[in-house]
Amino acid sequence: MKSYIKTILTFCFVALLASGSSAQELVELKLPKSNKVVIQLMFRNGSICDPAGKEGLTALTSSLVSEGGAGTLSATDIKDKIYPYSASYGSSCDKEVSNFYFEVPADYLNEFYPILKDLMLNPSFKEDDFERVKSNQQNYVDQLIRQSSDEEYGKKYLEDVLFRGTNYQYMTSGTSEGVKSITLDDVKNQYKNFFTRNNLTIGLAGNYSDEFVTRIKTDLKGMSSVVPVIPTPGKAAMAEGLNVEIVAKDNALGSAISAGFPLAITRSNDDFVALMIANSWLGEHRKSYSRLYQKIREARSMNYGDYTYIEWYESGGSNMLPPAGTPRSSNYFSIWIRPVQTASGLKGQYEELKSIEIGHAHFALRMALKEMDALIKNGMTEEDFIKTRDFLRSYTKLYIQSPASQLGYLMDARFYGRKDWIKELDALLSGMTLDQVNKAIKKYWQTQNMNIVIITDKSEAEPLAKSLRNNSPSPMSYSDGLKASLSPDILNEDRTVESYPMPVKKVSIVESESTFRKSVPSDNKGILKIQK
Repeated sequence: MKSYIKTILTFCFVALLASGSSAQELVELKLPKSNKVVIQLMFRNGSICDPAGKEGLTALTSSLVSEGGAGTLSATDIKDKIYPYSASYGSSCDKEVSNFYFEVPADYLNEFYPILKDLMLNPSFKEDDFERVKSNQQNYVDQLIRQSSDEEYGKKYLEDVLFRGTNYQYMTSGTSEGVKSITLDDVKNQYKNFFTRNNLTIGLAGNYSDEFVTRIKTDLKGMSSVVPVIPTPGKAAMAEGLNVEIVAKDNALGSAISAGFPLAITRSNDDFVALMIANSWLGEHRKSYSRLYQKIREARSMNYGDYTYIEWYESGGSNMLPPAGTPRSSNYFSIWIRPVQTASGLKGQYEELKSIEIGHAHFALRMALKEMDALIKNGMTEEDFIKTRDFLRSYTKLYIQSPASQLGYLMDARFYGRKDWIKELDALLSGMTLDQVNKAIKKYWQTQNMNIVIITDKSEAEPLAKSLRNNSPSPMSYSDGLKASLSPDILNEDRTVESYPMPVKKVSIVESESTFRKSVPSDNKGILKIQK
């Protein structure tokens, strides 16, 4: 009942926000013994507020504010001025929020604050700053997303597939056509209409005075008075069967796999905590004890890691702990299999593998689905449940090691209709039972309907597509040296996995160069009109 009430309250808040009945909020974390002050300004907007044909506008707007000049100072002037203070600031933009972050030693708060005030109330929006920031964002959507990390590429393309036809589909950085079409006037209008005092939450942490609270609240009331109408966030669509999109690119070093399906709950629902325990056992991010890591990486040396998620994990390739700042009301479950070798790569290394047709992607997928099926069918054991629950009670406290992270999680908690997520989480974990976890697994998880994205080399695309379409056996390909070191149990399990039922309904191959290119017209109601 408590979860139901929290969910209703959260939806009511979103509805009030959309209708313009919101007011400036304040989240405080006073730390009198701290030597710094952290300020976070969260705006309820995000990329879902990008106009049709200008995808990436909200991200570009927030970046220009934090990377441009303010008042009479240029961006270089500001950096020179705050250098003696050891102060820092920046911004981020996600699907439903944009954040501005400021940190400064408490002794220099009064000197630094006028810069913060000017950045938010009087950004200069100079043409040269705009061209510089836009060029960087254009380069990211045109080139970097395809070249820098196939893992990140795959995760973001999975969202493109899961949310296809909605305002959640495209990257927060936008599309190639979308960014290209953005003008400086578009940025100015977006800032006026969607970065306002009416969709702002002010967060303060550290050693600051009551007078400072009054000052910043009063000053930020000078932001735009527009009441923004926030579009309804799009929802992921459930696939019919297993649908695979293979993204073929030149010179891919392996096959990066991302798979997922819609998840009906978020942190606002207490069942989410039950799934946290199951998810941690199955595939906790960067944890070697998890089941998939043990089966795919540890036992078979196939890749660097294999993980599962029950919410978006920002920059998973570089973060060891989940950062705050990306709360979302539209959720999905996902599997992340870090790149496994292609046939071309294996053939180039081992003479004994010259005759293989595909690499390890099909086998790795089968292994992940087999392990997930077993968990759904059998549930967790009492021993695994207790160990994982107790681990999470300690581990999640590491999420808030700094004042900035503490404040960030408090800010996110408000988004989900909670007061203090980390404290509430500990209490929920301590009261969780094995029966609750196993019921949640059966209620929310399945493997029959899933979208799967594989970023791979062009040489691998067609053979892999054929193997998936035909549900062909996918024997594991080991070098002679590695195979000789493996136990009979592993080799016997391989024979089960290579023919594990994985009927794929649809397989398509997409050229890498075509991804994230075109804009999709929006009706501003969370559903986009698909171009035919």
